[in-house]
Amino acid sequence: MSDVLDLACELIRRRSVTPDDAGCQALLAERLRRAGFRIEHLRHGEVDNLWAVHGDGVPTLAFLGHTDVVPSGPEAVWHSPPFEPVVRLCDHPDRENQKAAIHDRTLHLYGRGAADMKGAVAAMAVALERFVAAHPRHDGRVALLLTSDEEGPANLDGVRKVAEGFRARGERIDWCVVGEPSAKATLGDLIRVGRRGSLSGTLVVRGVQGHVAYPEKALNPIHAFAPALAALAAERWDEGNADFPPTSFQVSNLNAGTGANNVIPGELTALINFRYCTASRAEDLRARTEAILRRHGLDFVLEWNLSGEPFLTPPGGRLRDAVVGVCRDLRGMEPEQSTGGGTSDGRFIAPLGAEVVELGPVNATIHKVDECVDVAELERLPALYEAICERLLAS
Repeated sequence: MSDVLDLACELIRRRSVTPDDAGCQALLAERLRRAGFRIEHLRHGEVDNLWAVHGDGVPTLAFLGHTDVVPSGPEAVWHSPPFEPVVRLCDHPDRENQKAAIHDRTLHLYGRGAADMKGAVAAMAVALERFVAAHPRHDGRVALLLTSDEEGPANLDGVRKVAEGFRARGERIDWCVVGEPSAKATLGDLIRVGRRGSLSGTLVVRGVQGHVAYPEKALNPIHAFAPALAALAAERWDEGNADFPPTSFQVSNLNAGTGANNVIPGELTALINFRYCTASRAEDLRARTEAILRRHGLDFVLEWNLSGEPFLTPPGGRLRDAVVGVCRDLRGMEPEQSTGGGTSDGRFIAPLGAEVVELGPVNATIHKVDECVDVAELERLPALYEAICERLLAS
């Protein structure tokens, strides 16, 4: 068993469901301490965060990951226990291929977090050990930042909190490689060079409860909201730009009623979300949304939550060029350079002035039953991370 596979298995065995780190960071900290890294544990609330640094001065290249995982769901539906890592042939059909049930007969590592993202965290740790052993007097600093609160709904005490502390104490990060599973079909075929922002809202539309037989004595908030919802869904928020698609608006939940079919509800609650690009600003999206609701005469309360601004590492940046070059030289491919997908903790590091690029394994099974990662690709990943270090910090 290789170093990275062995370490990934050790991490998967720890049932680190958000925000419980379950000892993952202590294991990694001890390994990196032996390799000469300075270790700082940054615990906030129930969340463990780890900052491990080697070297001094500038520039700083940081690798960013998380040790927490999402719940497994019913363990009985897994082919093997989710927190007992198993290496076996992947013999499940590719259900996304509609033309044929193609079976991938390569070895895969199964377990919750194998792809998202304990495999990449293990690869980062192994790459850093190898790099500092080969280049003990490298330029600047190389670091690993880990949290146990990436998968949580609020992300208040993880990288968001750490970034606030870094800003207050003047901690500098020039380049940040995020290990989120970015690839589509094979390692290195896609990297993420930016992410859209995420703006969510909880909307309560107030009506007047009453009997369905006497609608003149009530005000149905569902009926009142329907035209406004149609207007919100039809609104063209922006046209996007060369780096991002247009901003999208979605309703993720709509709830009203008492459970009785003869009662007009007194209020409606809707959960809304914008995934927005750099062509829009959060404050403008809020203002335009509320203006549409007012224009339709609604009595409403709308509470907003901004979970992250959009960010982009532009072409020509040293980190982006380094990652593209590593994929080209070590993987023999020109990676797609994407700003798609959801959000990542890179959104908290980019505002510190860092270039941020995401490079990780295939994301086909993340958050699914029988989550897995290709063993051969997992074992190639440390070499990619180490090569990025060499291009940026080895004289």
